[in-house]
Amino acid sequence: MKLLATSDLHVSYQDNRDVVEALSSSDENDWLIIAGDIGEKFADIEWVLRTLRPRFAKLIWSPGNHELWTTKDDPNQARGEMRYKQLVELCRSLDVITPEDPYVTFDGPQGPVTVCPLFLGYDYSFRPQGATDVKSALAIAHEAGVVCTDEYFLHPDPYPSREAWCQARVAETEERLSAISGPTVLINHYPLVRDPTFVLRYPEFALWCGTALTADWHRRFNAVEMVYGHLHIPRTTRYDGVRFDEVSLGYPREWKPRGTTRVKLHDVLRES
Repeated sequence: MKLLATSDLHVSYQDNRDVVEALSSSDENDWLIIAGDIGEKFADIEWVLRTLRPRFAKLIWSPGNHELWTTKDDPNQARGEMRYKQLVELCRSLDVITPEDPYVTFDGPQGPVTVCPLFLGYDYSFRPQGATDVKSALAIAHEAGVVCTDEYFLHPDPYPSREAWCQARVAETEERLSAISGPTVLINHYPLVRDPTFVLRYPEFALWCGTALTADWHRRFNAVEMVYGHLHIPRTTRYDGVRFDEVSLGYPREWKPRGTTRVKLHDVLRES
């Protein structure tokens, strides 16, 4: 019995869809975490969840930014928090665990851990050098020609800004996590610390990669592992002795050169 994880499946690409369709586990008792960015359209998200749910004992989902996009070609035009709530209801109808549900306990090799899917967003606090506030940070990014598509498709309604939505999510989630005793596995689409973004080819993109408000959460909330995606740089790093694992598949142009022919599910809590 394993706790497995992946993210950034991006099934709007047929090659990725084919890879997901072939995804399976050798043990029907395994759990699977999807740390966001299944796709942009409701129909694609539902297809992935319906396809994978029967193949695992539990399916756990944290949203990425792409699930929250409202694109012109998606029949579902819900925006912002309403879109997120509809995604949560979709998951619940399929028996998929979301950040709005009670956290679940997994009996890992070193004992039980609380598995915590999170939805936090970002607040533009991972700013480029020379930026003193959100406005100047975004100006630097625009000048560099590095602008996340979220600026056009991810709406914060009814919050006045994406950073306000993020701050509200952080406060709510912090309260929930504070009630947990014992070790945790923290799951979020974005890393909880800024450090993983330092290897980005375009450093300005860090603006859309998390929040400084969670910089100590891996210590405060007894994380034995932090699972994330978004950067499309699958790797393992450690901060303050805590293991951080990016588990993204990414776009075909990224995974094909690595020789990937199937989703390589990350084994959370493995010893090595």
